[in-house]
Amino acid sequence: MVYKFEDLEVWQRALDYADQIHDIAEQLPKHERYNLADQMTRAANSIALNIAEGSTGQSDA
Repeated sequence: MVYKFEDLEVWQRALDYADQIHDIAEQLPKHERYNLADQMTRAANSIALNIAEGSTGQSDA
């Protein structure tokens, strides 16, 4: 099943952004991986999740 948000350019860009953030987080020093890296990746993932959640209330008019 294809959801409406999957066709949105902003959602696709959010996924690309999350991938980039995950790559950056892996390059952080070891002492930052558990705090800063975790916070960065959760925030980046949250963008795409919020877009998906916000689109659930929309209907075909």
